[in-house]
Amino acid sequence: MTYNVHRCRGLDRAWSPERIAAVIASTHPDIVALQELDVGRARSGHVDQAETIARDLGMDVQFFPALRVMEELYGDAILSRWPAKTVKAAALPGLRLPGLEPRGALWSRIQVDGATVQVINTHLSILGRERLLQIKALTGPEWLRHPDCRGPVLMMGDLNATPRSKTYRQVSSHLADAFLASRKPRRRDGATFPTRYPTLRLDYIFSGPSVRILDVRTLRTPLAYLASDHLAVVADVQVPVRH
Repeated sequence: MTYNVHRCRGLDRAWSPERIAAVIASTHPDIVALQELDVGRARSGHVDQAETIARDLGMDVQFFPALRVMEELYGDAILSRWPAKTVKAAALPGLRLPGLEPRGALWSRIQVDGATVQVINTHLSILGRERLLQIKALTGPEWLRHPDCRGPVLMMGDLNATPRSKTYRQVSSHLADAFLASRKPRRRDGATFPTRYPTLRLDYIFSGPSVRILDVRTLRTPLAYLASDHLAVVADVQVPVRH
């Protein structure tokens, strides 16, 4: 699953990591990429949202703060039911313009039965020029084409870009869009933003050649429509296992 949780603030303006955990739990995922998490921030009650969600789900968590303000953190996380290790957690290139928040990515190596799965989670810029710099970095030698990024690969997150964008074309030249690989979908079926009237597909699961996509769906439940301003994307995947 990939899910932009909007700081765990729902459309009713209530702050609730527990509600986000309930949305996630409804699909029983093994691996979850989360974006827009507050950790220790005054605006959300100084709660460690990443830890709270992971605890409610009984999952391990790895968190990377793209933004630090004193003791307050804001960033992305990977949750897993399987043994996981952080390979890389780092900032992405930025234009350093006023009003643009820093962006980062988190790469985790997850042991799934007999397979080692590489999972990269990111949340890209709202500005096209900056976003393109960031996705080129992610598909370059420090991330996706790094010698250690081999075997089954999943890249997930909120790209802040539609399938017609240069950002999408850049990543889809390296990895398969799981939503398209699983079916011949109608465009509106994959829309994830905004939850009230989903019209834009901004949230993605991309997969490497050794990953088989069995099914992909946008999570559309009453609770999911309320809990965040994005809908979650869930994929059933199959990876080769060494015996």
